[in-house]
Amino acid sequence: MKITTAIPGFIIRNASADDCSLILTFIEELAEYEKLRHEVTATAAILRDSLFGARPYAEALIAEHEQQPVGYALFFHNFSTFTGRPGIYLEDIYVRPQLRGRGFGKCLLAYLASLAVERGCARVEWSVLDWNEPSIQFYRSIGAVPMDEWTVQRLHGEALTRFAAEFGH
Repeated sequence: MKITTAIPGFIIRNASADDCSLILTFIEELAEYEKLRHEVTATAAILRDSLFGARPYAEALIAEHEQQPVGYALFFHNFSTFTGRPGIYLEDIYVRPQLRGRGFGKCLLAYLASLAVERGCARVEWSVLDWNEPSIQFYRSIGAVPMDEWTVQRLHGEALTRFAAEFGH
């Protein structure tokens, strides 16, 4: 499905399995910007299985201007027990640096917000690196608030495997 926007020549569309190499390119570009390229282990095949396989774990949107891909958003549903309703967790939103400042990212995020409202979600949440001041200022300008009292925790790699083994059923 292609969604037209108020920006001339700019559309948002649902990603397809054929977009996995493009999505991986965007992930790598974003990781480079965030100085985290060394952490990317995804492949197009892994993305194809995770996004379009028997059990899709996330959804992706592709942003195009004049039929050229300029960015993407990747998200999935989470759940709030406090509201009893789903939410959307925005894992990535990215617009290529040379194309920023044209409203593409804001439009993509506004579309995601409208999708959340349409799906009955209570909220949209995401993380931002604490040094990324331009993004933080943008998020404040649209009404997003920091969750300063919360600290993200991560269990991964060897620690995840080791702890999972403690289940020992």
